[in-house]
This record gives sequence, C-alpha cells and structure tokens, in this order.
Amino acid sequence: MDTKGELHFIGFVEKAGEQEARIHISPEFCPGLNGIENYSHIIILYWCHLRDNEEERHILHVTPRRHKGAPQVGVFACRSPSRPNPIALCVTKLLKVENCTLHVKKLDALEGSPIIDIKPYNPRADSIPDARTPKWASNGPPT
Repeated sequence: MDTKGELHFIGFVEKAGEQEARIHISPEFCPGLNGIENYSHIIILYWCHLRDNEEERHILHVTPRRHKGAPQVGVFACRSPSRPNPIALCVTKLLKVENCTLHVKKLDALEGSPIIDIKPYNPRADSIPDARTPKWASNGPPT
C-alpha cells in the first residue's frame, strides 16, 4: 500500500498536567471550536512527537509498561506511543474555553505535542458497556 495522506496539525499542548492542561488551537482552526463548550468531555487526538522516528515507527510488539503483569502484545492491541503512526487519543474533561485555548483535565499528552483533531465525547456513541478487554488492561492507568 503506497497511499499517502496529508496531516495538518491544528494546535499543540501548551501546558501538560493531570489536574489542568492547556491546548492552544491555531487561529485558522479556532472557528471550529464553536459549540465545543456545550460538552463536558472531549476526545483529543495528538501526535506522539517524541516517538516520531524510524526506530519507534518499526516497533510492532511491546510489553505495556504502565500495566503491571501485561504480556508482550502487538502495538495494535495496546496504546503504546511506539507504532507505525504515532497517534494517540485521550478523553479529557473540558473545563473551559478561552479564545483559542482549551483548558482540560486528565490529558496524558506531553507539552509540545501537536494536536491532530478534537471530537466531542458522546456517551451514546463512545461508551460500550459490555466491551471486552484482556485482564492485564485493567491493571494500570485508564489510558
């Protein structure tokens, strides 16, 4: 498969942190935030820029470090930042919107991480009550 796409980062993580983080959205994309304040939670898709190198992009098996007792699995069976395309996602609580800055809680991205996209969290579509996961995935952080 030799199909290539083009990605436009829409902003970056200005301040990281568990309690409060700030995501700055570039002015040309700021109008896309209209109405986002009506959601309590949003999904942030971001680029793991510190893992964007040839070595990390060729890793296909990992042992999830943040999950005690996890076995070695393929990168598509976990949320490792080392993967062919270092894309990560995080569901965050939206605290407030100020101009082109989102104030969120529980963002697991690092400062400087480029933002790929933002989507509203919709419990009707995004929560699957009877979803199945391996036992090791319940040991560790929620992301």
